[in-house]
Amino acid sequence: MRRVFAALALTLLAGIAIAQAQSYPSRQITLVVPFPPGGSTDVAARIMAERMRPLLGQSIIIENIGGAGGSIAVGRVARALPDGYTIDIGQWDTHVGSIIYKLDYDLQKDFVPIGLLSINPQLMVAKKNLPADNLKDMVAWMKANPGKINFVNQNAAANVTGVLFENLTVQKLHYIPYRGAGPAMTDLVSGQIDLLVVQGAVALPQIRGGKIKAIANLSPQRSASMPDIPTVDEATGVPGLYMSGWFGFWAPKGTPNDIVARLNGAMMTALADPAVKARFTELGLDVAPLALQTPEGLAKFQQAEIDKWWPIIRKAGIGMQAQ
Repeated sequence: MRRVFAALALTLLAGIAIAQAQSYPSRQITLVVPFPPGGSTDVAARIMAERMRPLLGQSIIIENIGGAGGSIAVGRVARALPDGYTIDIGQWDTHVGSIIYKLDYDLQKDFVPIGLLSINPQLMVAKKNLPADNLKDMVAWMKANPGKINFVNQNAAANVTGVLFENLTVQKLHYIPYRGAGPAMTDLVSGQIDLLVVQGAVALPQIRGGKIKAIANLSPQRSASMPDIPTVDEATGVPGLYMSGWFGFWAPKGTPNDIVARLNGAMMTALADPAVKARFTELGLDVAPLALQTPEGLAKFQQAEIDKWWPIIRKAGIGMQAQ
């Protein structure tokens, strides 16, 4: 009898799960943004929420949760019910670089990937009067003036990029910690700091306004949103100095496949909209290639990023001081 009741219970639970997936979504969805309002992550989330709403037939509300490099917000999603009504928009800092923190969740096991939204070129930018206009000349200047470059590590991504830069050039940087790209950009414009690695979306207005200079795009290819900025390989200064930001959607572990597919379908349809593409370009974001927009594509992409960066983070001993 116990076996019979157990079998019936499993059948009932499976039936409930199927019914939930078929009726999904029946109420509003919460999209957790792991940073305060106003940044590029928040803006990208709102663009997607606006376009996905009519596709899903339900509103998508934005919940901004800052702190600990986004790990507090991501932890909230890890602990949420796996019903598709709580998802997050994550990035390198939250789903790769956050191992610098003591996490109460597993980045590789506690989430289900939905799809990659965008590749966000990272730019190396310098104060306007730095005596170098490109990466090659800057490295030459650093060799002639050792230890004189002040480099901002406003987040984990910038910190590990600085470590990779030091490894590739055999030059030392003087790290200055900041709590965000906004304050760092303000001090770069005023000339109080020398060098910053930051998302193109943050730097482009200041570059276009002539207030700072772009040293290189830290990507293998030029960006569609900033095609005039050369890559590190084209600058012939530091080949292999690659660091790209990105945005992706994740759901809690255990979210049914049908629900993940529903969310992914709405996401991919939104990204194909010319209006969304145009708004992403304005932000300095490149829509992710189709192959990476799938759950499988994001899973492979994240794993490749982990395989590349975790050894660098651990070898350099980057910890809480990175944020």
